[in-house]
Amino acid sequence: MTDGLMSKAATMEIPINGAGDTGSLPEDDGLEQDLQQVMVSGPNLNETSIVSGGYGGTAEGIIPTSTVKGSGLHPPHPSSLATGDEAARGIAVEKFDIVKKWGINTYKCTKQLISERFGRGSRTVDLELETQIELLRDTKRKYECVLQLGRALTHHFYSLVQTQRALGDAFSDLSQKSPELQEEFGCNAETQKLLCKNGETLLGAVNFFVSSINTLVNKTMEDTLMTVKQYETARLEYDAYRTDLEELSMSPRDTSTLCRLDAAQSHFQSHKEKYEKLRADVAIKLKFLEENKIKVMHKQLLLFHNAVSAYFAGNQQQLVQTLRQFNIKLKTPGAEKPSWLEEQ
Repeated sequence: MTDGLMSKAATMEIPINGAGDTGSLPEDDGLEQDLQQVMVSGPNLNETSIVSGGYGGTAEGIIPTSTVKGSGLHPPHPSSLATGDEAARGIAVEKFDIVKKWGINTYKCTKQLISERFGRGSRTVDLELETQIELLRDTKRKYECVLQLGRALTHHFYSLVQTQRALGDAFSDLSQKSPELQEEFGCNAETQKLLCKNGETLLGAVNFFVSSINTLVNKTMEDTLMTVKQYETARLEYDAYRTDLEELSMSPRDTSTLCRLDAAQSHFQSHKEKYEKLRADVAIKLKFLEENKIKVMHKQLLLFHNAVSAYFAGNQQQLVQTLRQFNIKLKTPGAEKPSWLEEQ
């Protein structure tokens, strides 16, 4: 499946003009943010493969308990100290290598990023995939707006329902204390209580709608965009090592250059494979995300429309039927907070 996607991906190297414009690159004011992204993943110096004796290593370097006599301690054998020193040096060397590799990689990526932004280099572009990525980001922004408005509607409508409940209680109290207006106050009390009950049912539908949009935006879409960020980082690394290989290929072929060329070729191939894998992962996730988005929104938009229409038409039976149709159960009515929902 991955090979099929790879063959269809229209990738190319796009040269950048003197103004740094490829027609699709972000503005230069994003350079600082991109540089921070390059620098954010520093080396992990806590992960080393060399351990001292007694912590996953050999028994050398451990002071046996038999050397403890009375209240005094025998000094450790010189060979034990030597082993400990060697282990410490080994850890230090490994950490230095980690920092060195991270520094070289960061330097190459930073150089490539600046080169792209200031029109002195080229970048690999998959036009179709990057168009889909930008569409996803735009869609996420618009859905975030819908989510914000949905939460505002829930908040305001909850306040309305609470006001209707209080007004109904006030009318009911006055109907008992005003015999000459008992019928009028009583009718209004019943009307407000009915509106309150229907309002709680509508709140249940709106809460469910908002919860589903929240999951789609902040979990499903965000998960795909995290993979996109990994893909974009891999693309930058791939182009950085590609550029490095191209520059070495044009250098004079002496023994030193040939050795560096072999190493550059190996690094380039490794980053190429990583880039192509992540490109395929992004393409697959975008496809599944689009299918899932259509399925979820078809259900949620139908629910929202039917519930709102039934409420404002005063059709209590249809409103309740809508919640049953979508397997939504309301918790205890008349709670102090908006009714939360659970899906059967």
